[in-house]
Amino acid sequence: MKTLRDVKVGETTRVVKLHGEGPVKRRIMDMGITKGVEIFVRKVAPLGDPIELNVRGYELSIRKADAEMIEVEA
Repeated sequence: MKTLRDVKVGETTRVVKLHGEGPVKRRIMDMGITKGVEIFVRKVAPLGDPIELNVRGYELSIRKADAEMIEVEA
């Protein structure tokens, strides 16, 4: 299983599945990250947290822990 955390800077990928339960999963979905959406990884902070993404035409920063819950295409 490849997660969003494994995607390199400058790569584009597509969401396959969201893991997690309840409010955490709901928050990720509210940010626009849903099954089938394309995500471009813009940059990663020097210590790896947070990760800056382009999703649905806007910029979004998420934590590594949240990125591990997002399964993407291999």
